[in-house]
Amino acid sequence: MPVSPPPVEPALAVYVHWPFCLAKCPYCDFNSHVAERIDQARWRRAYAAEIDHWAALLPGRRVDSVFFGGGTPSLMAPATVAGVLDAVAAAWRLDAAAEITLEANPTSVEAARFRGFRAAGVNRVSVGVQALDDAALAGLGRQHSAAEAVDALGVAARVFERFSFDLIYARPGQTPAAWAAELDRALALAGGHLSLYQLTIEAGTPFHAAYRQGRLQLPDEEAQAEMYEATQAATAAAGLPAYEISNHARPGAECRHNLVYWRGGDYAGIGPGAHGRLTLAGRRRATAAHRRPERWLQAVAETGHGLAEDAEVAPETAARELLMMGLRLREGVSLESFDTGAVAALGTVVDTAALETLLEAGLLTRPPGRLAATAAGRQVLNALLARLLGG
Repeated sequence: MPVSPPPVEPALAVYVHWPFCLAKCPYCDFNSHVAERIDQARWRRAYAAEIDHWAALLPGRRVDSVFFGGGTPSLMAPATVAGVLDAVAAAWRLDAAAEITLEANPTSVEAARFRGFRAAGVNRVSVGVQALDDAALAGLGRQHSAAEAVDALGVAARVFERFSFDLIYARPGQTPAAWAAELDRALALAGGHLSLYQLTIEAGTPFHAAYRQGRLQLPDEEAQAEMYEATQAATAAAGLPAYEISNHARPGAECRHNLVYWRGGDYAGIGPGAHGRLTLAGRRRATAAHRRPERWLQAVAETGHGLAEDAEVAPETAARELLMMGLRLREGVSLESFDTGAVAALGTVVDTAALETLLEAGLLTRPPGRLAATAAGRQVLNALLARLLGG
């Protein structure tokens, strides 16, 4: 009788958090900090040490995506990026075709660094354009102009095999007509991928305080819905349909790293405030690092890692996470992605009566082996999830 080959272990994704920015944007609640001086050599050593810590717990894993997020990773020295990638390659099996993404801001100084990042091993860049209008950029607290953004995208297209950029819509004072015109311009500049986020007001940000005090007003719900629907139609017509609520790509150009998050895969979080989801000894674990840069550096120097939290994920929590993340995708959730415990937990976390109602209403669909939100369902996903999960 032939012996079955051992199951293929899924690839590991690695997220590296660079916590520094030139300035803090008023809408941003990410773990970012402004610092006058940064000891890049010290950061290279700390990143390498934390990578080694996880490699000892996850030996021999194949890595097929590395994502430098922030903060503003384009403030990293190319030598720091190269050092991190060398550490990843030494610790694990870095796939020769791995997707290596770096988030960048489109100031002229950082755009000039693109060739250095490419030489360091980055093969995909995600540019934080956010708006193609100078007044809107000033209102968002951005440090670049629309012209600088367009120039940076031109450099990205010449230097990298793949590039993407972000825009924020439903901004204060923005009309559906103005957004449609801006989106047309963006599509003319786009490569294979575009991220289009509806502005949300995050607690603890200056925008949140201004919103609560009535000093900042967003377009009404009808206008926001019109902008969302126009976005889906325009991107699909341009050959970049939505594969996730806010992300659009030509088939095959999707961000492989982010798909790991949405599909419930394993990823190691490196750096201050970085989160991870890992399968260790057959159990799903959630990790989080210290948020403050100096605290994280101190912890790594003392223990070899910056972990602040490390806990087993209960089956019920795993089931909820898979649904909350997977239903963001057009493909939906594969029920095969649930382990035995999570499958058993589905019945306890899903409101079955609400599920049938949502299916009948055309907000969810249930193709064989999957559960997916329809286009109408994705537009109201937060409310849909609240009903489905009994929130």
